[in-house]
Amino acid sequence: MSTDQEKSEFRDYCRRWLEENRPPPTELPLPQAAYEVTYESHRNYLCDWQAKCYEAQLIATDVPAQYGGHGHDGFQSIASSEVLRAKVPYFINWIGLGMTAPTLLIHGTEEQKERFLPPIFSAEEIWCQGFSEPGAGSDLVSLQTSAVRDGDEWVINGSKVWTSLGALASWMLLLARTDKNDKYNGITYFLAPMDQEGVTVRPIHKMTGESGFNEVFLEDARVPDHLRVDEIGAGWKVAMSTLTSERGAAQGVGAVASSESPMAAVNQLIQLAKDTRRNGRRVWDDPVWRDRIVKIYERTEAMIQNGRRSRVEALNGGAMRLPLQGKLVGSEVRQELGEIALGILGMRSSLYVGDEHAEADGRWPLSYMNSYTGTISGGSSEIQRNILGERVLGLPKTK
Repeated sequence: MSTDQEKSEFRDYCRRWLEENRPPPTELPLPQAAYEVTYESHRNYLCDWQAKCYEAQLIATDVPAQYGGHGHDGFQSIASSEVLRAKVPYFINWIGLGMTAPTLLIHGTEEQKERFLPPIFSAEEIWCQGFSEPGAGSDLVSLQTSAVRDGDEWVINGSKVWTSLGALASWMLLLARTDKNDKYNGITYFLAPMDQEGVTVRPIHKMTGESGFNEVFLEDARVPDHLRVDEIGAGWKVAMSTLTSERGAAQGVGAVASSESPMAAVNQLIQLAKDTRRNGRRVWDDPVWRDRIVKIYERTEAMIQNGRRSRVEALNGGAMRLPLQGKLVGSEVRQELGEIALGILGMRSSLYVGDEHAEADGRWPLSYMNSYTGTISGGSSEIQRNILGERVLGLPKTK
């Protein structure tokens, strides 16, 4: 077990390294989060940055050395918090870091861990997630993409949707149905190569103008059996591990998908209220608006402290309550932040990215529209409430 002095020294090292190695800004500003990266120039810039952070031990900090990690004990949370504190660029391979790596560390074979984890950490291979389908989003168990055994390979047919980073990814976490007669035990989990005949990726253009999400069509695509994770029919069990990581119940190996910490956004909101004048006075001086801002400040601070508690198993509240709650609250806090900001801006909130008169280059309306991604992806807020109600509070399942 690492001592307090060793952890303090490592924190000092992280702060110093991040300050000394802060990369220059890109010519074209980065999107607000990693899931919206589409330009090759941004990809190259972010891959290079992630590789440097991995080499500096800020990624895979606690992962065993035989899998490409740095073999520390209890240092990853320190590294991740310092990355957020430094406001440096996010890590592009957030699905690989936050979902693939935790899943393989639990369910993967030795060969899979040794083959896939190092290039995930260094961003040599980008990952996407092939779970949701046009008819199976929140009701994931209804997925219909099929996998049929053909010797030592599986032939995959079907389609996936809302696939973040699909256009940039080398590999996909793929759920496919291997038994159409068994709803839960008929799903198998695969590591599927994207660069092959039979895989077609088409971007989905959102109302923001961005296209980080994609549709993926699989027509007689092939996956070798050694790239199957766990047993045939165990896909639902493995998928729950992946979703637990996505929903915030695992520390991962350093996944940082956004360069902005929650409290930094609140502080920017406070400054916006102080800088914006209405009827001759600052919005901040209006008690109604100040009350709304203080309440969102309190919710954000509570969320941050619960995040700290969630790293201590004895304080977790049972059934992973706090981590699961964190995804729900975090996504809704972000949405409320955007809503308050647009209210403060009033008519100016209609000025979007690229308008020379837009406040902060239109980041507030962009952030608000993008916030709906968080309340839907990884299990919608309604699904999250059902999980918390059933697994934590013991309420009966909804009809």
